[in-house]
Amino acid sequence: MRKFELLAASAIALIAATPAMAQDTPAPATAAPAPAPQADDQDQIGDIVITAQRQSETLQTVPIAVSAFSSEALKAQQINTTSDLQLTLPNITFTKSNFTSSSSFNIRGIGDLCVGVTCDAATAIHVNDVPVLGSPIFQNEYFDMERVEVLRGPQGTLFGRNATGGVINFITAKPDLSGIHASGDVEYGNYNSVRVKGMFNLPLGDVFGVRVAGYYLNRDGFTKNLSTNSNIDGRNQYDVRVSLRFQPTANTTLDIVGHYFKEDDDRSRVQKQLCHRDPTGVLGCLPDRLAFEQVNGDATLASVLTSSQFLRLRASTAALAPFALGSVYASDGDSYTGYTNPADMRTVNIDSLPRFKTNEKQVLVNFSQDFGKVLFKLDGGYTEGSTDSTVDYNIGIERSYATNPGLNAFNAVAGAGLLGPGYLAVRNILLPNGNTSTLCQSLAEPTGTGVYSGHKICAPTSLDFDRSTASGKQWFGEGIISSKLDGPFNFLLGAGYLDYKVTDNSYYVNSFALDYAAGLLGGGTGNVLGTPFYRNDSEFYHLKSYGFFGEGYFNFSNNLKLTAGLRYNHDEKDYQSRTNLLNCGVPIGAANAYSSPLFSCYDADPVRAGNQPLAINNVSFGRLTGRAVLDWQITSRNLLYFSYSRGYKSGGINPSLAAGFSVPLTFGPETVNAFEIGSKNTFLGGTLRLNLTAFYYQYKQLQLSRIVARTSVNDNVDADIYGAEAEAIIKPSDSVLINLSASYLHTKVSTDKFLANPQDPSGGRSDAVIIKDVTNGSNCAVVSNSGNAAISNGFVNGVNTAINSGQFAALGIPAQAGNFQGTTPIPGTNTTGAFSVCDILLAASAASPAVTVLPSGVAVNIKGNELPQSPHYKFSAGIQWTGHLGGDWTIVPRADLAYTGGYYGSIFNNNVNRIQGYEVINAQVQLNGPSDKFYVRAFIQNLANNNAITGLYVTDQSSGLFTNAFTLEPRRYGLAAGFKF
Repeated sequence: MRKFELLAASAIALIAATPAMAQDTPAPATAAPAPAPQADDQDQIGDIVITAQRQSETLQTVPIAVSAFSSEALKAQQINTTSDLQLTLPNITFTKSNFTSSSSFNIRGIGDLCVGVTCDAATAIHVNDVPVLGSPIFQNEYFDMERVEVLRGPQGTLFGRNATGGVINFITAKPDLSGIHASGDVEYGNYNSVRVKGMFNLPLGDVFGVRVAGYYLNRDGFTKNLSTNSNIDGRNQYDVRVSLRFQPTANTTLDIVGHYFKEDDDRSRVQKQLCHRDPTGVLGCLPDRLAFEQVNGDATLASVLTSSQFLRLRASTAALAPFALGSVYASDGDSYTGYTNPADMRTVNIDSLPRFKTNEKQVLVNFSQDFGKVLFKLDGGYTEGSTDSTVDYNIGIERSYATNPGLNAFNAVAGAGLLGPGYLAVRNILLPNGNTSTLCQSLAEPTGTGVYSGHKICAPTSLDFDRSTASGKQWFGEGIISSKLDGPFNFLLGAGYLDYKVTDNSYYVNSFALDYAAGLLGGGTGNVLGTPFYRNDSEFYHLKSYGFFGEGYFNFSNNLKLTAGLRYNHDEKDYQSRTNLLNCGVPIGAANAYSSPLFSCYDADPVRAGNQPLAINNVSFGRLTGRAVLDWQITSRNLLYFSYSRGYKSGGINPSLAAGFSVPLTFGPETVNAFEIGSKNTFLGGTLRLNLTAFYYQYKQLQLSRIVARTSVNDNVDADIYGAEAEAIIKPSDSVLINLSASYLHTKVSTDKFLANPQDPSGGRSDAVIIKDVTNGSNCAVVSNSGNAAISNGFVNGVNTAINSGQFAALGIPAQAGNFQGTTPIPGTNTTGAFSVCDILLAASAASPAVTVLPSGVAVNIKGNELPQSPHYKFSAGIQWTGHLGGDWTIVPRADLAYTGGYYGSIFNNNVNRIQGYEVINAQVQLNGPSDKFYVRAFIQNLANNNAITGLYVTDQSSGLFTNAFTLEPRRYGLAAGFKF
């Protein structure tokens, strides 16, 4: 990829660029890829009206770095989704993410590094000027759009609290009262893809109109599953939108838009799982590189909790050691021994199939009244929806338990009634008919009882899967008054209120081994430990936010204008959460684990006195932000501007953690001071559009996520960002249109910040011994205070020997407890590791001043590191030609190239987190009939079939530190036909 990096650097130095072929052209009533310019001279580049400053203005007069795509521009560049959209935008990246949020949008280095229910997105998403939170809009397809606006840089003054990165504003097409119109498109492509879009516009008299639009998409999956010899990651979704317009006078307009979106298919949140297998099992995956290998199962929580080492640690469970599913030192391997991870990004071998269900209902209202000197605008609406997604957790298949010695011993002994009726009931539930070739395990369900109350699924192998769910709804209202005075001064005043609620936001991880542990550790008394699966439960989240904002516009002359604005925003966040796994006794057959009397032993909030069933917390934040812009209209076609803006994103509450772990209760708000200079120009008689921007950001308290105890928690760091962007459209003749774009971005953490890297808890120190804790699956590190590796290794070996010999009897650990072995070198690191118990090592270190035990590992300074999802270079280029065939027929071929440079998927900036640069090539040719009433198009997307990775997610230490990878969509091609009148 080095040649592309050099080419990108040359492009920035030599040419300017634009993200959209027709970004400055209004949408015409034609289906051709090249829209007709607004100007009378067909050789000129027209302008497009946008609302980037909450008022209707032409793009070239707005002193903001903004890109706008008309409906026809979206079609021309084959932009059907947000993943397509980001390719042609400077300094913007987009990737799917690990949970139901499903996306991470990064603008100029500012992205969604915060993970959690109480986190705010850095990029504000608006539909028809109404902000929407938690919407599945990134999974949706674009259809019947008037335009899409993308504003780069903090926009909090006019667009609200969570716009530190920028704003994406989707403007849907509204009813046209001038006459009856209709359009339709049918597309068929590879993967048996069928896409149908349609629109019908009907005026009812002179003042009322209705517009109905929708689309349907059905296709096979992009990913081959060897287990079933079928494809997964398909689509089955549709959206219906009804728009009403009431316009009794030219000065009064009321728009009401409602839509319903539904998806029910086998979309997979995770494309592929990568790992360089750790043969020791201490880490699971090695921190040196990514490979097409499988995690070492001995590193996972399910394996350590069912290991003989764990069972022997307690006198109450030592007798159950013969029934362990394995040993972390087993000579015959781990639970994934013998499994091969297919060495292809679009091939998997899984036994738990993905399922994705989502829906959204939305009603948006826009009202405007022009009083002449003053314009009043009211925007608001209601949105509700839910998402439910399941995916194979390890993207693999565990080996069969049919010949497992421990499980077969339990089957025989418990089945004979020798362990009592409690264990007999467990055996009959997990192994129906006493057959170890059929395993029954829990479904991910909200009662917390799982398989032990009949919520089960049975299969020949353990189905390791996760489930992510969320339901939300919001109300929003905002009023804006803007003036149109004749003098040098004008103003805009506004106020808005947002009410957003999330319920049942849960993340589950299930496996047979966890259910087996729940039954064994229940004690054989008719109880099991609940919950028998991992559940991070955000039971309730409520955001109430209001803001007041205003701007003043002062014209020093006809060409020089000052804009100054302020906004005050106040946020209140209420949050209830808990994290459950094998916490307390639950009777077999109980209706609900959480209401079981024995479950009162669970404490979700150790900070408060008494056992709390939920961690209930609330925070509030208030900030004053603003912006100032000085713009000089040098000529009617040349604009120069300088701006300062202060962006703000509120802080939040970290979720509750499993017992024994602690992190700060809350994380703080982040702010950014952004300085920008830009120039918008039209040259050569209107045939060249050239826009240039340079910016510098001072970022304070950037919210940054890390995994602790199987839960995402957030910290704050400072960062500096600067870069440049160039956009251009060239129209050398009526038949040729060229668009170019390029950007440069530099990001770095600006102050000292010490964090432990979960992928390598040694911090690169050769004297740090990495420990896999067999009681919870986490890692800690033991370091020598003198830097002598022999001392730290000797300490760990001594403690493990003491555990084996019963020297910790005071802690309830019997003699010959764990049969723990000594330290061993870990490949891919320069140190060693061992299985042990971190709490015992910590207690023992009190009597050994030569070592220190670090519960999270050795912290490293990330100062100077680059921010994730922040490529240094991006560029794109597109060209199309319109050929006239006679009889008013035209043919329009078009090709587009987009390149995104390499970047890191983690703040730690290690080679294992490096994402290589990638390029995407699209092409199409369209034949348009007379008067553009119908067309036929052949297209191809991702011509080179690039399987490039766009994002990475490193999972928890108790899962083995595998990396989930998210990729581009593969090569797609097909034919389409449509009409319009």
